[in-house]
Amino acid sequence: MELEEAIRLRTSVRYFEDMDVPEEHVKALIEAAIRAPTASGLENWLFVVFRSEGARGRLYSLIAEGMEAYYRAVKLSEEKIEKLRRRMYEEGMYRAPVYIAVFIDRGTRFLPGKEFDELEFIWSVESAAMAIQNLMLKAVELGLGTVYIGVTNFRGIEEKVRELAGLDENHYLVGLVPVGYPRGEVRPRKRRKKLGDVVKFV
Repeated sequence: MELEEAIRLRTSVRYFEDMDVPEEHVKALIEAAIRAPTASGLENWLFVVFRSEGARGRLYSLIAEGMEAYYRAVKLSEEKIEKLRRRMYEEGMYRAPVYIAVFIDRGTRFLPGKEFDELEFIWSVESAAMAIQNLMLKAVELGLGTVYIGVTNFRGIEEKVRELAGLDENHYLVGLVPVGYPRGEVRPRKRRKKLGDVVKFV
């Protein structure tokens, strides 16, 4: 598969088949992820793979909690929140055979001094985000679907994910990625904005 095709076909997949993902595929995703650029060469990312039934069940509850918090934050109606619950608990939205949580270690840094704390944090998050994109593009090549979950970063939820991963408070969750074989046809969405709307040449 050409890179251009993988980029074009990548889309957010929210429903997955109840089918295991081979361990070699999971390793291939992370191998692709760690080829991403990493600020100051730190490689201070950590990929936690949740595969056991118990861990996935707990993580799924935290995703649901985060989604509901998100819906409430944007002032959606109780009717829409109830529809969200049906999609999750009855239809299995975001229920996947594998979840990959991508953390950064805030204790690993290059520049000394508190004045660089924010900059070091931004660089680390950017590095992890590029790793996540690599992972997602590799998933397309392997016939897998992924979706980026950010709602697990709500206060009170991110800490529980970190605890589930067995990590200390130096670790920060950049994103959670459900991985699995797509259920149903995958249709990449068109972008609302055209190239001319998002590019400025100087």
